[in-house]
Amino acid sequence: MLNQRPWLAIARPEQLPPDGDWLTWLILAGRGWGKTRTGAEWVQANVSRYGRWILAGRTSGDLRDIMIEGESGILRIAKDGNRPAYEPSKRRLTWPNGAVAVLRSADEPEGFRGLQGEAAWVDELAAWEHPEAWEQLQLGIRLGEFPRQVVTTTPRPTLLIRDLLKDTGTIATSGSTYDNRDNLAPKFFRDIVSRYEGTRLGRQELHAEILDDLPGALWTRSMFAYGDAPLRRVAGGIQPEYRRIVVALDPAVTYGPESDETGIIAAGVGIDARGYVLDDQSGRFSPNDWAKRAIALHDDLKADAIVAETNNGGDMVEQMLRSAGFEGHYIKVTASRGKRVRAEPIAGLYEQGRISHVRMFTELEDQLCTFTPESVVSPDRLDALVWAFTELMLEPSYSGDQFSMIA
Repeated sequence: MLNQRPWLAIARPEQLPPDGDWLTWLILAGRGWGKTRTGAEWVQANVSRYGRWILAGRTSGDLRDIMIEGESGILRIAKDGNRPAYEPSKRRLTWPNGAVAVLRSADEPEGFRGLQGEAAWVDELAAWEHPEAWEQLQLGIRLGEFPRQVVTTTPRPTLLIRDLLKDTGTIATSGSTYDNRDNLAPKFFRDIVSRYEGTRLGRQELHAEILDDLPGALWTRSMFAYGDAPLRRVAGGIQPEYRRIVVALDPAVTYGPESDETGIIAAGVGIDARGYVLDDQSGRFSPNDWAKRAIALHDDLKADAIVAETNNGGDMVEQMLRSAGFEGHYIKVTASRGKRVRAEPIAGLYEQGRISHVRMFTELEDQLCTFTPESVVSPDRLDALVWAFTELMLEPSYSGDQFSMIA
């Protein structure tokens, strides 16, 4: 339940803006710390100072459901007389004094081009999949004498967050879920927090630690490079040039809220012989849904084949694809070696700098960097990625079920 007492009377000291000449107030805090309330209150307190705002969320749904209409969002905490009018169709908030905020989603980076503002509130920056959205936003915070922005996010060890922490114009505030325990449901701590306490995920999501690379993991953050495949000129413009594109599928055995995810990864090899991760459509789906998603991705990218692991589903995987309308080339693969052995050659390609991601794939990259021989969670995105690049960039050796890298 939202506490309606004046913010200055209930805010903890670390939730109030820091002193000093800063451009960015970076709030790195655990779930339930009060990041959204802090960001919304900062906006409301400064609409008399700044007339042109940019509010940016991870997705359009997050922007609406958390930052604007959420339990601690602007519309909920705004007092009568200073409540903005919300125009979803125009992606705009307008306050009674004439201050205006344009609303943008980070999954549409082109929407940030040409924007100008004096102040911004940015939410869940560590989970943004398009770093260029942040870059365009920074070019837009250029009006007024003292432009400022508040960033509220649960931390991830992304390059963007690390660079922001190094910036001399940044003041960082960190905090734990426990800091706000008095305002959170006891059941949340009993059933949820206790489940993750002491785990690596808990250190990140509850205690807001920026975790370094995990000892024993095959992938490290420094291996990730971002870029598009080479382009060639064609009639009417330019297009990416790929030698081959495949969609790799690692289907879950069961379907339900507690089921493993189905890995659906699209990858290609460019004319430069480099590998490119093109898309990640993984998630928890029914068999009919994962079949339709894989087919849609295959068709959208004009892929050469769908590659699928059949250890668990057997011929059912191909049957589901065919019954959903797939008429293209299907490649069946069977795992006869352990996950780590299969993954090592692909991690080697990353280490050699031979694979790029066309954008930041947060959940995939987190899974790659946390997979070790001791991992008990099935890394379905990782498995699909390994099958994709095994098909695209490795070739079978004469020693049986082993693979060597294609030069």
